[in-house]
Amino acid sequence: MKPLQVLATADPAALAAFDQIIDVRSPGEYAQDHLPGAINLPVLDDAQRAEVGTIYVQESRLRANRIGAAHVARNIARHLETSLADKPEGFRPLVYCWRGGQRSNAMATILQRVGWPTTVLNGGYRTYRRWVQARLYDVPCDLDLVLLDGDTGSAKTAILSDLARQGVQTVDLEGLACHRGSLFGAVPGQPQPGQKLFESQLVATLDALDPARPVVVEAESSKIGNRVVPPMLWEAMRRAPRIEVTAPLPERARYLVEAYGDIADQREALLAILERLPVHPSQKRLAAWRALVDQGALTALAEALMALHYDPAYARERRKSGREPLATLALDRLDPSALGRAAAEIAEIVATRPPSEWPGP
Repeated sequence: MKPLQVLATADPAALAAFDQIIDVRSPGEYAQDHLPGAINLPVLDDAQRAEVGTIYVQESRLRANRIGAAHVARNIARHLETSLADKPEGFRPLVYCWRGGQRSNAMATILQRVGWPTTVLNGGYRTYRRWVQARLYDVPCDLDLVLLDGDTGSAKTAILSDLARQGVQTVDLEGLACHRGSLFGAVPGQPQPGQKLFESQLVATLDALDPARPVVVEAESSKIGNRVVPPMLWEAMRRAPRIEVTAPLPERARYLVEAYGDIADQREALLAILERLPVHPSQKRLAAWRALVDQGALTALAEALMALHYDPAYARERRKSGREPLATLALDRLDPSALGRAAAEIAEIVATRPPSEWPGP
């Protein structure tokens, strides 16, 4: 049998050479983060991994290895009979575990014995993670970014989706972070990905972009929920020109209540969020907002929050930049047809005005 081949890097070009990337770590490890496109064929599940680790520490190394080997053998056999049963003769898998050790070598050795030319990722997941960190934290962002800016409730996320449908390059940071970007932004029933998985998804998104074309990204803070935008991208966003969308306050309040309808009936959650506003309101104002929640007057609450809290905060940030927007789109309505027209206008702006004509930092 030929010796196992070893891959020393985890960059996309190297990974693209394989028919399948197989993550043999436990499902829990895989859920935290994994290589793009990898499937999870664990040689030890979460319970088995904990069992073997406990025996190793509390009893004996020999017994842990024996029990672990039995689990590994049964699990690999099941994968051969199910997930890998239809793979052809020339199938070329890349196998990895946490650090390129026993788990990946156990799977790779058997796959090689079957007759498939198999490669192990040297250093395992940790090699990939170092590549992601270098890509996001050490390499300057060279994309021509354009910020889609606007006060709370101005339908920026919907316009960004329309832009993507119209063929404009976009990065949906809120979608990647599974969060709508404010204290009210948690998506019910959908927890945010961990920071590592968020960064993996972000790298994959950035690598799919054409650096010769502009990229529109929604103006965000450096933190989306509990996920942190990597500094290199955040600095590029701060320097980027912006296209501002405006709409009347009552229309934004109406749109916001509609867009956040999933939390409208969660009274306790709404009250708790009001208590966590960064600039704490007076007791009188907070009592008035609580009364609006109790009355179900959510449009009035949204209008009050924007007028007294969110709009002033956005205005302060814009004054700090000291730059005029690349363009301003004033919308009277935030219905689907108006948002589609706004996206078309933005698409034309970014397509016809070269970066050399954009306002400088």
